[in-house]
Amino acid sequence: MLQFINDLPDDIVGIHAVGEVTKEDIDTALIPRLDDLVKRQGEINYLLVLETNAQNFTAGAWFEDVKVGLKHFTKWKKVAVVTDQKSVEWFTNNVFKLLIPGKAQGFPLDKLEDAVRWISEE
Repeated sequence: MLQFINDLPDDIVGIHAVGEVTKEDIDTALIPRLDDLVKRQGEINYLLVLETNAQNFTAGAWFEDVKVGLKHFTKWKKVAVVTDQKSVEWFTNNVFKLLIPGKAQGFPLDKLEDAVRWISEE
């Protein structure tokens, strides 16, 4: 399930992933928020708090996630992924940031405030 993180600056889309994440979650929660952010400011700052195993994303969710990433490919400014999954944090820091034109940084769950501060900086 994807839940909004509402107490963030207006230029950041914050999503909290828990339990199983489906295509419908991506379609109804993530995509409209990203589309609105791009419409309002022309770029994306995205904070993902991942408190579910990456394996809990259904195949449909992964496919939709890739599609939305490609749809807004040139709009990614900053992506912060907050998780205790070392492999996801490593991927964010070493691979993901090479796949998008913006910046990407992984943070452990106990550093959520650092992630919010980093993504909020110009």
